Amino acid sequence: MTELVRCAWGDSTPDYADYHDNEWGVPLRGRDAMYERVSLEAFQSGLSWITILRKREAFRTAFSRFVPERVAEFDGADVERLMNDAGIVRNRAKIEATIRNARAIVALEQPLDELLWSFAPTTPRPRPATFADVPAITPESTAMAKALKRHGFAFVGPTTCYALMQATGMVDDHVATCWRAKQSASR
Repeated sequence: MTELVRCAWGDSTPDYADYHDNEWGVPLRGRDAMYERVSLEAFQSGLSWITILRKREAFRTAFSRFVPERVAEFDGADVERLMNDAGIVRNRAKIEATIRNARAIVALEQPLDELLWSFAPTTPRPRPATFADVPAITPESTAMAKALKRHGFAFVGPTTCYALMQATGMVDDHVATCWRAKQSASR
């Protein structure tokens, strides 16, 4: 059996390999799934993604499976409960942003995934040869961040929004030698 050639980061741990092969860059839809990804990308800010990935189930439990209506009802006691939950990243600003973002989602006049996907690039760009060729911020991620902030979201800067775009398949940043890139090219 031939070993799969992945983006370099996807080969560093079994957790990353599974995430790379099965989720990263795969188009994602659905309000709760997108809320989870917005939240996890915000928690990742300043940390390694592997930390978030390994705590993902604890995050899901702590934040009521990322059902916005449930999280929107969290209060000060819930913030304190979460601050004492060693299974998640205990950062008060990020916890409060996750609750604030749930409230913003509940107040949206359009579906969250529709809003987010409206910023997906419409013109293809060259496939990156290496991960050094992948941008951290794009005009689309900057526009997404501004729009989310106008809707009351927090912890959603342009870099976080671009990571969200990559994770949810709005952009395909698998490098040219990666098996996922070759799979996309054959479609």
